[in-house]
Amino acid sequence: MSYLTLNHLEKSFGANHVVKDFNLDIDKGEFVSFLGPSGCGKTTVLRMVAGFEMPSSGSIVIEGQDVTGLRANARNIGMMFQAYALFPNLTVAENVAFGLRVKGVARAERDARVAEMLALIGLPDLGARYPFQLSGGQQQRVALARALAPRPRVLLLDEPLSALDAKVRVSLRNEIRAIQQDLGITTIFVTHDQEEALSISDRIVVMNGGVADQVGTPFEVYNKPSSAFVANFVGTLNLFRGVLEVPASGVVRLGEVLVKLGRAVDRPRGAAVTLALRPEAVHLGRDPAREVTLPARIDQVHFLGSVIRIRVGAAGTQVNLDTFNRPDTPPPPVGSQTEISAAAADFILLEE
Repeated sequence: MSYLTLNHLEKSFGANHVVKDFNLDIDKGEFVSFLGPSGCGKTTVLRMVAGFEMPSSGSIVIEGQDVTGLRANARNIGMMFQAYALFPNLTVAENVAFGLRVKGVARAERDARVAEMLALIGLPDLGARYPFQLSGGQQQRVALARALAPRPRVLLLDEPLSALDAKVRVSLRNEIRAIQQDLGITTIFVTHDQEEALSISDRIVVMNGGVADQVGTPFEVYNKPSSAFVANFVGTLNLFRGVLEVPASGVVRLGEVLVKLGRAVDRPRGAAVTLALRPEAVHLGRDPAREVTLPARIDQVHFLGSVIRIRVGAAGTQVNLDTFNRPDTPPPPVGSQTEISAAAADFILLEE
């Protein structure tokens, strides 16, 4: 039995149907990210779980208890917002203790819990400071400690890192994941940043137009996208337009080259199809271990230190690929002729 169940959730604001028949089972201690563009419904689902929005229909069940009709303060859920939302007139320790005070926790127990939380977030000596005396990353750590202090059943994170610079974001997201794993708390993380979702999630829910387009592990979502939207939204794709030659075995013609997908394609012979290929699946030059080789022309070369990013023209499209920098091998000159190769199994057939 799942720990948190979202069953046929729907939410409309007037004529605007924001969330449509949303279903999800989350296990205890699981870290699940909702990933999608702005307006896809991910934050609305989070707010329904928190109790800040009531579903138009459907149910929310935590540990076997239907909490759909309960107010937010009766659900025992911790929330960390995009804005820090710290009380500016309270010290760090008082901010962390706020939820415990509301619950009527005794002073001695409250102080011990605050000390525990400040140690957990790596700020044991900053309890007497005020929020304006902290950096952005420190403020977010305090917001996390405040959300965790009352020992919530579920932790909700609504794009908590979007206001931070890139280096702090990477550091803090890793800290959040480490703390979540240490505590074993069931967590939902809302983000539009695919790298964040891929790097710290047990599972990802890719949302589009109010529905869950795909639910899976980061490996599954990235390598086996279930729709063209997921394939394009998660990661970078090289797209090839081809013609289906043999539907029964999935043979596609790209220019003068045949790509044998090795699986049936439910479309008629001669149908136009789109194949996608991740940049890391493309090899510069001919590789005997890869079945597909395409003639190519070097169009752009960008030296990035450890990596050289190359764009080539091949099969009537632009193809991006990365190669590792080797001091004994200079990058190919722009305009030169070459070949690229890839394994047939790495091509993704996109739904039209």
